Amino acid sequence: MEKVIIIRYSELHLKGKNRGWFERVFAVNMEKSLKGTKHEIHRHSGRYLIENFNEKDIQLICDKLKKVFGIHSYSVALKVSTDMDEIFKAAKEVSFKDGSFKVETHRADKSFPLNSMQISAEIGGRLLDINEKLKVDVHNPQFIINIDLRENGTALVFNEFFKGAGGMPVGTSGKGLLLISGGIDSPVAGHMIAKRGMVLEGIHFHSYPYTNMQAKEKVIELAKTLSVYTCGMNLHIVSVTHIQEEIHKKCNGDYMVTLLRRFMMRIAEQVAEKCGAQCLITGESLAQVASQTVEGMTSSNSVIKNLPVLRPLCGFDKDEIIERSRAIGTYDISIQPYEDCCTVFLPKHPVTRPKLADVLAEEAKLDVDKLLNEAMATLEIIKI
Repeated sequence: MEKVIIIRYSELHLKGKNRGWFERVFAVNMEKSLKGTKHEIHRHSGRYLIENFNEKDIQLICDKLKKVFGIHSYSVALKVSTDMDEIFKAAKEVSFKDGSFKVETHRADKSFPLNSMQISAEIGGRLLDINEKLKVDVHNPQFIINIDLRENGTALVFNEFFKGAGGMPVGTSGKGLLLISGGIDSPVAGHMIAKRGMVLEGIHFHSYPYTNMQAKEKVIELAKTLSVYTCGMNLHIVSVTHIQEEIHKKCNGDYMVTLLRRFMMRIAEQVAEKCGAQCLITGESLAQVASQTVEGMTSSNSVIKNLPVLRPLCGFDKDEIIERSRAIGTYDISIQPYEDCCTVFLPKHPVTRPKLADVLAEEAKLDVDKLLNEAMATLEIIKI
């Protein structure tokens, strides 16, 4: 008997004539995830098998697979020949010591002399014969023994389905640029969009020396955690210190956040065009903070010339975002007490519903093009 891992994919079966391409991207992503771990991946009739791995690595492999988008579920199985004695030996291996059970059989090999119900009945009967602590319950069993007879003369026997990450394989839905701060929200937004198959690059704005270098390192750690789900990413880092100083010096301080957001969006669009990203992604949630109002978002969007702006968290409350942040492993990094650039020169009473005419009047006090060019000159790219 050989241990294998069965991989079942999520939405790829809906893709019709394009399905082959989606499957190839999916297989490449699994290979990237398992890089450095001995294994082989083989495709079998709408599913994949991970084979020829060291059994001591099985938990490590499963932990990596949990973060691959496109996996609907996976199971650790025993692979044997389609001989009833061999199937019984495997069923005995995966059976619990006591409790109620049932056997479910899927027979892809229609030439096998027994049908699915007959296979299930025979294997179940044999298990009852050798263990009086077991009993059959076909309606509400404590465990299920699954038998999958394949067309190639092998049978897969297992007792559990584990939930995968779901979604679409990264690389099947274009590329987006994520505005990533050191907070809780933006990594969750990136994770949600990557789950729909989008390749991510990140952009982070810092205000050194008003913020320390630990704030930058914190964002790099967030990007590293996120990159496990996204098959890697490039992180673009831009200084906006001089922009904030100019706004503080020349403009009404209550518009600091609004004006800074407009500069960030302009810079992000320029970086997106350089790296081939087709949209911007933010972690904004409607009404969560003073700048995240419809008026504030309208002000930010008005500077964007060519790209859509995706805000996947717009309808989420903070508790929902925190829950997702914990689940993907970014929460403990996000709550580290290092401030981001948005806390610099923060006004006591920021404008929450800015009128665009007033914003433009304040912005007219600045040399926007000069400030943008100076910001782009500070661009640093870190490959993660």
